[in-house]
Amino acid sequence: MAQDQDRIRISFEQVRQLAERPLLRCGISREHADAMVDAVSLAEADDAKSHGLYRILGCVEAVRSGKVDPGARPEVVPTSGAVVRIDAKGGFALHPLRVGRPLLAEKAKQFGIAALAVNNCYHFSALWADIEPLAEQGLVALSCTIGAYNVALAGGSTPAFGTNPFAFAFPRGTGRTPFVFDLSSSVVAKGEIELRRRAGESLPPGWAVDSQGAPTTSPEEALKGAILPFGGHKGAALGLMVELLAGPLIGDLRSAEAFTADPKDAGPLRGGYLMLAIDPGHFAGGEGKLDAADAWLTSLAEQHRPARLPGTRRHAARRRSMAEGVLVSRPLHDQLLELC
Repeated sequence: MAQDQDRIRISFEQVRQLAERPLLRCGISREHADAMVDAVSLAEADDAKSHGLYRILGCVEAVRSGKVDPGARPEVVPTSGAVVRIDAKGGFALHPLRVGRPLLAEKAKQFGIAALAVNNCYHFSALWADIEPLAEQGLVALSCTIGAYNVALAGGSTPAFGTNPFAFAFPRGTGRTPFVFDLSSSVVAKGEIELRRRAGESLPPGWAVDSQGAPTTSPEEALKGAILPFGGHKGAALGLMVELLAGPLIGDLRSAEAFTADPKDAGPLRGGYLMLAIDPGHFAGGEGKLDAADAWLTSLAEQHRPARLPGTRRHAARRRSMAEGVLVSRPLHDQLLELC
């Protein structure tokens, strides 16, 4: 175990253990824990720290407060056509998504396009991990869910909707990493502000406003105020789109409703999740067009250096972590050990 200033370098397997043990200890079932550990440990290895091991703390608190059922058994709701519906029964979202993805892929291959709607779930992790497996099967995928109720409208000063992330994945052929991006409709995810607060660091200008609507670089004041949408009114429009897709469209809560009902235990909000899958074989493009798209993405990366395609840095970090180990915050490492 090597030290790097205030961080500790541990193996990827140790990262998994550090995530798994607190989950199992607080009563989360093996099925839920396995899905959660996969997502959190990969985010940590990808240097996406705001969605990595730090998220375990909120998950444990959500179980301790009683709002999340740690052993919830997701129920597949019978439907016809190209829609898969799952009731998560008040549990975490990742196990229901693992149950639903094969059903979604099957319907996409049958109908050309299909949708998976998960209700009554608590989603807390990065969306790229949810849809990357579909792209690895040759499917195009999109997903979205409500996020922390902390984002102001463009020109506003108080929360109006959630951080509302969405993700997109496009296959690039056998043995190649799919093109995947995952972003919140806010300038930054709430988790990034929380990490800066824990580390005693200031925020960059333009991330947030305080409770009076004044720009702030203080994480504490930002959490009392609001995070700004990225790109002003454009990010706000996308955030509202996600709110409608993952909320009213599938019969679930809007972020304000979820926030009002939440016990404020630092865990995720209850809400809905929408995932779409598209089988390119049903469209005019076919395999040849997919190969051409892959060639185009490759040429972009080569011709426009040092610019990079979305996801490039994340996968480079993963390769480095697998070879050299993962740098983990020492205070977080010690806090998780205490939970173990």
